[in-house]
Amino acid sequence: MRPDGVSGWYARLDRVESDRVVQMNTWLEAWSKSLEQGVPVAAILPEGWPTLPAALLADAGHVLDQLLARHDAEQDGRSPRGAHAIPVKVVDSIIGDEMQSPAISAKNEPDQKLMALDALPPGFRDRLKELAIDVADETEGDELVEDEELMREVSNSHRTISGIPLPFADPACGAGVFASRLMKKHADYWNVLDNKEKMLEDTRRLFSSIQLLDIDAVAVDICRKRLVLEARKLSLSGEESHMISPKEMQEVVESIVREGDTLQENWPWEKSPRICCINPPWLRIKDRFRGHPEGSTLRKELGKALRSCVNEDGNPRFSTMRGNVNLYRLFIERGLQIIQEGGSLRAVAPDSLLREQSSAPLRRLMVEENCWKELWCIEEGNQIYPGIAQGVLIISLQKGGHTEEIISIGPVERRDLLSEQGGINSRVPRITIARERWKNWTKGTWAIPRLPRDPNERIRVLSVIDELAKRPRLSDPGNDLAADGVTARIRVGEIDQTSFSHAIKAWKKSNKAVPFVRGAHFSSDENGRVTIRHPAFGDIEGEREQAMWAGDLPKNPRPRLACQAIVNSHQKRRLRWAVMPEGCVLGNSVNHLQLPDAVEKRLIKKHGDLQHGLEWICEQLNDPRLDAWAKAWAANNNVNNYELETLPLSLMDGSAISA
Repeated sequence: MRPDGVSGWYARLDRVESDRVVQMNTWLEAWSKSLEQGVPVAAILPEGWPTLPAALLADAGHVLDQLLARHDAEQDGRSPRGAHAIPVKVVDSIIGDEMQSPAISAKNEPDQKLMALDALPPGFRDRLKELAIDVADETEGDELVEDEELMREVSNSHRTISGIPLPFADPACGAGVFASRLMKKHADYWNVLDNKEKMLEDTRRLFSSIQLLDIDAVAVDICRKRLVLEARKLSLSGEESHMISPKEMQEVVESIVREGDTLQENWPWEKSPRICCINPPWLRIKDRFRGHPEGSTLRKELGKALRSCVNEDGNPRFSTMRGNVNLYRLFIERGLQIIQEGGSLRAVAPDSLLREQSSAPLRRLMVEENCWKELWCIEEGNQIYPGIAQGVLIISLQKGGHTEEIISIGPVERRDLLSEQGGINSRVPRITIARERWKNWTKGTWAIPRLPRDPNERIRVLSVIDELAKRPRLSDPGNDLAADGVTARIRVGEIDQTSFSHAIKAWKKSNKAVPFVRGAHFSSDENGRVTIRHPAFGDIEGEREQAMWAGDLPKNPRPRLACQAIVNSHQKRRLRWAVMPEGCVLGNSVNHLQLPDAVEKRLIKKHGDLQHGLEWICEQLNDPRLDAWAKAWAANNNVNNYELETLPLSLMDGSAISA
């Protein structure tokens, strides 16, 4: 359920009008008439449309963003219910953070901040006019001061007087939310300064240096129409002499919003952008075209085309195509290619980018060939995208050079986003990570740990990371569980629970019953003690459904050391290790440790049998410090194999099994 209570409105609209392109054009037409007539959009909508909730009255542009997001989801064969537009508050925080100081300012600036009147419904604005309230009066009579150095940048079209770096680009513009909020920042500045002659000149400067591109012709058309309406709403376009005329504005949007493929084609503007803000699609190639009858063929062709794509110098365009390629990674890499040297890139991505193994090539690119300045970590509990339990990451990059240190800000809560002045509230915890310390933590993969907000807990986790990072990792040849150059490996349980569901039964006690162990059978108490709640092991209250294996027995009946592979994000423990007795069958929601034969023989020699040897190791793998480490480096709710293989493990009296 969306927190603003509007989740049902879009669904009801689908029942009235199923064509999403018609939905968007109808909305745009109603928006246009509302501006002409000075009445709310809700009063212009067709009679058959559902009643517009009050929460959707304030920003017509955001409704358009949401309608386009649902259209895009349907095109890809995804559910529109899970499609959400980027919140305006996030966009405003990013843009405000990138804004520079104005080149012209009033010497005596007002102490109070002014509310933008365009944020109010037309009826309120009319009432304020009747009361003769004019925001421009605040600066009337104040002396205007020009900064000579900044004005030189303005004359070279490197920025606007209002403080916007130029050129500005969005390589996946959609309905143009970044550009529209940029226009609002620009209009707010000139509404306060009230210098009509310079305003027109500066507005033309802004529009001549905006570069918006999208692969979808529908999005391009919607974006152009939206920017025309936004310009009219913000009094940047109109019939008055200090505004861009409607005819000129129409010509402007035709030039600055273009249809094209950012990933595969050349950037269609001659001048490289100085700043690029992008909210790329969070979509794996294998999930594209799911609703298309030729989807499988189209996905293969897209993957092949992207892998064979080269730049003008003949080098492959993408170095980050690894695993299940997610398009957001390619857009970030492409964004770094199209901006000018020293230019700034701001991107919105899932926070899994910080820790997942498949994103390591992108992190290396950002660290070793560019300056990764800072990141904002917004955890999933804040639901920046309503209904999506996915953390959001906002990164700030500067093209060129390399990263000596990075500022990690977070966890950020929704209330910490500053939409007016931009950026993040200064009270949010932040840490500056020096390159050498960072490299030691991650062995050069440049992952960023997930840190708690509580200052005491934060210090404890950082202390654990610093301590354990010195130890060899489980998959290192020098680890205590390696022998003769052979290392321990993590394997997934032998039974796919979906494919072999016919052989998984409810538990029935008998001499021939074979225990089937799933992730749901793992449990831990308040003290962190891990147990297996399975009826075969004497726990009468254990999970009985899907607890018995009725198929062929596996080839490896020996005792094994297993770990729950799928966890709930709200669990106190992330790692739950337990020894599986001989003869158990493991589901694919369980990982298990495969030890070299030489290590198993040494365990048997030291502890009498393999079961007791594994129990000795298990006790140390359940160390609370290792669990804190695992939580800090978790990419998602799956305990991935590579996550366990990179655990920093140094067994007590390790010589007992490695000698």
